[in-house]
Amino acid sequence: MDYLDLRSDTVTRPSAKMRQQIAAAEVGDDVFEDDPTVKRLESMVAALFGREASLYVPSGSMANLVCLHTVSKPGDEIICEEGCHVFNFEAAAAAAISGLLFHIVRGERGAFTADKVRPLIRPESLHSPRTRIIEIENTHNRAGGTIFPLDDIRELHRLAGEYNLKTHLDGARIWNAHIATGVPLAEYAQYFDTVAVCLSKGLGAPIGSMVIGDHDFIREARRTRKMFGGGMRQVGILAAAGIYAIENNLARLAEDHENARRLAEALAQIEGIAIDLEAVQTNIVIFDVVRAGYSVEDVLAGLKEKGVLAVPFGERRIRCVTHLDISRSDIDRAIKVFQGVFETLN
Repeated sequence: MDYLDLRSDTVTRPSAKMRQQIAAAEVGDDVFEDDPTVKRLESMVAALFGREASLYVPSGSMANLVCLHTVSKPGDEIICEEGCHVFNFEAAAAAAISGLLFHIVRGERGAFTADKVRPLIRPESLHSPRTRIIEIENTHNRAGGTIFPLDDIRELHRLAGEYNLKTHLDGARIWNAHIATGVPLAEYAQYFDTVAVCLSKGLGAPIGSMVIGDHDFIREARRTRKMFGGGMRQVGILAAAGIYAIENNLARLAEDHENARRLAEALAQIEGIAIDLEAVQTNIVIFDVVRAGYSVEDVLAGLKEKGVLAVPFGERRIRCVTHLDISRSDIDRAIKVFQGVFETLN
């Protein structure tokens, strides 16, 4: 069956033109910093984000961990939102590998304010962990692709400066926030000591993420990457896909946002579904199955039988994500499938 795969924007496959660029990539040994394609990608990303340097790594989880590990010591504490990726979806790597403690903030649609963070910053004490990092996720996956307000980011940056704390941006989908708001990538990045961004989600590269910061940080991050087993050799064949993705797939993220909005508005009209339309700000649609008597598993099975794939996202929640392999006509087809499944269940 020809499935419409709405499970994630990670399911995209390289286009024919991206594969051509991969095949033609000039390569070298990246551990020796000799791969010209990797160096081009790293320079491109650093310039886009207005920072001194960047580093290519295999995955978003590694990008976050490299950042957090490089600027902390075991026993330090990171303040982050309760639904964020580093706390929920990275196999506790920051705790297990880097010895970081999590101090959790309850946010609203994934965002939180400096006023909420200030009381959590620990005074210097022999008996307590040291508060070291404030971390945010933008856009926020678990909250539904919501955008962290720029004014709140600025206030958190000021607070971090007041207490000499580091700030980290999990910007796996910061590209989506940039396209949705028009805020330049460099403006977002300027408020953070460390930034991690993904190439393999909405941009459509098959693999790869970037760690971004100043020269001194990136030099240490390169060492951390090596320690974690992330040193790669002729990886320009993959970096070439990242270059193609940035050059060709960034502006078109607006189409994904339009498709997500179209899907969300249609789902809101279906009996048995509850959805917060104000939370649908980019390319993620999360809705609740509210009719008693049937489960998320029932809905997902019905969708799959009719050719649509989605994922469970909690006891009564389902997530759909639009991406470059999903067209406007695909969304219209998916809407009809959802309508048919819920008519059957109702």
